[in-house]
Amino acid sequence: MKPIRQEDFIQSVADAFQYISYYHPLDFIQALGEAYEREESPAAKDAIAQILTNSRMAAEGHRPICQDTGIALVFLKVGMNVRWEATLSLQEMVDEGVRRAYLDPNNPLRASVLADPAGARKSTKDNTPAVVHFEIVPGDHVEVICAAKGGGSEAKTKFAMLNPSDDLVEWILKTVPTMGAGWCPPGILGIGIGGTPEKAMLLAKESIMAPCNIHELKARAASGEKLLRTEELRLEIYEKVNALGIGAQGLGGLTTVLDVKILDYPTHAANLPVALIPNCAATRHIHFHLDGSGPARLEPPKLADWPAVTWTPDTQSATAVNLDTLTREQVTAWKPGQKLLLNGKMLTGRDAAHKRIADMLAKGEALPVDFTNRVIYYVGPVDPVRDEVVGPAGPTTATRMDKFTRMMLEQTGLISMIGKSERGPVAIEAIKDNKSAYLMAVGGAAYLVAKAIKSAKVVGFADLGMEAIYEFEVKDMPVTVAVDSSGTSVHTTGPREWQAKIGKIPVAVA
Repeated sequence: MKPIRQEDFIQSVADAFQYISYYHPLDFIQALGEAYEREESPAAKDAIAQILTNSRMAAEGHRPICQDTGIALVFLKVGMNVRWEATLSLQEMVDEGVRRAYLDPNNPLRASVLADPAGARKSTKDNTPAVVHFEIVPGDHVEVICAAKGGGSEAKTKFAMLNPSDDLVEWILKTVPTMGAGWCPPGILGIGIGGTPEKAMLLAKESIMAPCNIHELKARAASGEKLLRTEELRLEIYEKVNALGIGAQGLGGLTTVLDVKILDYPTHAANLPVALIPNCAATRHIHFHLDGSGPARLEPPKLADWPAVTWTPDTQSATAVNLDTLTREQVTAWKPGQKLLLNGKMLTGRDAAHKRIADMLAKGEALPVDFTNRVIYYVGPVDPVRDEVVGPAGPTTATRMDKFTRMMLEQTGLISMIGKSERGPVAIEAIKDNKSAYLMAVGGAAYLVAKAIKSAKVVGFADLGMEAIYEFEVKDMPVTVAVDSSGTSVHTTGPREWQAKIGKIPVAVA
């Protein structure tokens, strides 16, 4: 056999990470299209429409599906007979491929990886190193899976060492609601069962690299075919998790998961390790093989195979809001679930900016920008290219800013916030006390949101890179009132309503 050349391997990895930045797996996007067709919740249907439209726009424009272009994850199965024509290690070759992909001038990807994680947390600037899992197997080729895993879904990873007699499905049904909507449902649940704690985690992560095929499993079950125990569990968990009514973006609806994946491994008689890892609405992975004949050939999908769904601003039922003249009285009048189209200028800021603001206020220092009667958007955008004013700029998980919410509302003059998913009790109490409101933008629709941004400039903390404070001028940016001034959260009321409508799982009495 021919040796695998170092350059072919590196370029294949680089091409793969560029490819998955703007192409959803077709099986995933078709499953999402089917979910759109059967969805009955107006809020969830609108959110899925935004995600589907964003997906096609990203595919057409070769720009990232999500502003969080992920941590680079690579699974390698290396044949024992493989010969290499290389001077770098496999890890070094993967990292060089990732570096090329994330620094590509035609489609730069956001570098989210930070070194010294428990200390300075400084960006590595090129999204390296990748997280690589190696396996030596029989054969004379290399199997490669490249995936970009977003931080919002990774943050919702769960693990438990159950007793052997515990009910695994019951644990999952109790655990999924605690994950909130920060993992951007609808997506995929990966479950690893058995082995040891680290093995269960690896199984769960590897499981979500497989195609969406729950429809095939349902057909086999309906035909009377005998299923494996793990296949029976997949169907049971799929049905019961969707019956929770969490829905797209946690707004309440019929589809929370598009598929459930399970891998298991023998375990100790005293243990039942279970890992749960979600894959979000920006599911991104690709599989290829190298055999020494050259770099991988990654065929682009046919855009005609995308669901025929196009989201446009709902100027009829949504309320237009002028951010430049917004008052506290107007914010107080917003109702839970109300759709808004934002126009005018807003500020941005996320974790690092909020921490620095808190430190400056504690020292009595002046802030670089006045937040009085302003709205802040929790976002870390991708760098722009060509004629873009900003790259993909979808919302980040809002709960990370919960501990700063009271400070921002009471010490800076801020009157409203925009982010992804729900807010926790601490933030909701601060919102209620200050008659503010929290607005939710759809996670997984970053390129679509970016098209609503007409100008962007850094106005504070430029050294923080993508976490700097920007001023965006927007036109018809779609958001939903997720927490109103009385503290009512649609992420609580929506799922409860749809769980009751589905009627398969009793709704707990508050």
